[in-house]
Amino acid sequence: MVQGDRDIMLTYKGYTGNIEVDTDSRMFHGSVLDVKDVIAYHGSSYEELEQDFRGAIDDYLEYCRELGETLDKSLF
Repeated sequence: MVQGDRDIMLTYKGYTGNIEVDTDSRMFHGSVLDVKDVIAYHGSSYEELEQDFRGAIDDYLEYCRELGETLDKSLF
């Protein structure tokens, strides 16, 4: 976990994701930053959110390997 002045971010295998809280539904959610594809994750606790974040990254990397895609982490 990386914490800046106001933001808390998740990191895993070189990828960074944000954390947002929906106070109405009491759910955490976020998306991976600096990638051209949309990689989203959610959870009802921080632990669940982090687990889903890591799983989403692992799934994305496997998907890219299956397609033979080059991993480009930039948005240009």
